[in-house]
Amino acid sequence: MTQISILGCGWLGLSLAKKLIEKGHPVKGSTTSENKLSVLKDFGINPFLVTLEIAGVSESITDFLAESEILIIDIPPKLRGTNAAAANLLQKVFVEKIQILIPFIEKSPVKKVLFVSSTSVYGNENDFITEETIPNPETESGKQLLLAEAILQENKNFETTILRFGGLIGEDRHPVTSLSGKENLENADAPVNLIHQKDCIEIIEAIINQSKWNEVFNAVAPFHPSRSTYYIQKAKEQNLISPKFSTEKSNIKKTISSEKIENNLNYKFKLDEY
Repeated sequence: MTQISILGCGWLGLSLAKKLIEKGHPVKGSTTSENKLSVLKDFGINPFLVTLEIAGVSESITDFLAESEILIIDIPPKLRGTNAAAANLLQKVFVEKIQILIPFIEKSPVKKVLFVSSTSVYGNENDFITEETIPNPETESGKQLLLAEAILQENKNFETTILRFGGLIGEDRHPVTSLSGKENLENADAPVNLIHQKDCIEIIEAIINQSKWNEVFNAVAPFHPSRSTYYIQKAKEQNLISPKFSTEKSNIKKTISSEKIENNLNYKFKLDEY
């Protein structure tokens, strides 16, 4: 089976690594925390301590990429909570990290790259969004992700597929937890664009198994109730205090299409998980 390196074994990357190992793939996984090396090893992942800094990359990066044909990059920008000036600096730093990484990919056996991005690269002015929609990010993280996508796609030494996920949810992660009990929340009638961790992992598997490279995919479940309808229902299901939404109409009607995922990959979403 093909050896795969996963740069970033966080909430999604770790679960993905475990699933790929179950399917017979040898997996190398990276972390920036020395304490997490033993955790990765316990799950059968070949662990590496890898840090990407402007000053340079960890020496372990060469061994991390060695003998792997596929590299999955899953390192989010992490810009939430920063002011505009700090966010602008972090944007440059994130993009430079991707630029610094590329020569090491070029010198390695890696020929396929899967970059985990986000639907935040699209603005809110569109009602219906497909992969043909021209991105127009409004957030700092969306802007830097779009720049990183371009840097990887333009490199002809390897084939890159971009996977733009909607809002991530899972058994241990759901936005209703933080929304519970809050009042006067905006955009009550805006549609939700979510994707469950299980779908994330199986879509990545499908891309690998079907060799869908040099592609761009929007990965969002075909399930778009309004924010108020969805989160109030979820709060009831989890015995949480229901959030309260403002009655003002929202100008956000953004609905992310999943048709390309469904048709091109012949993929069926696990709608019961939503």
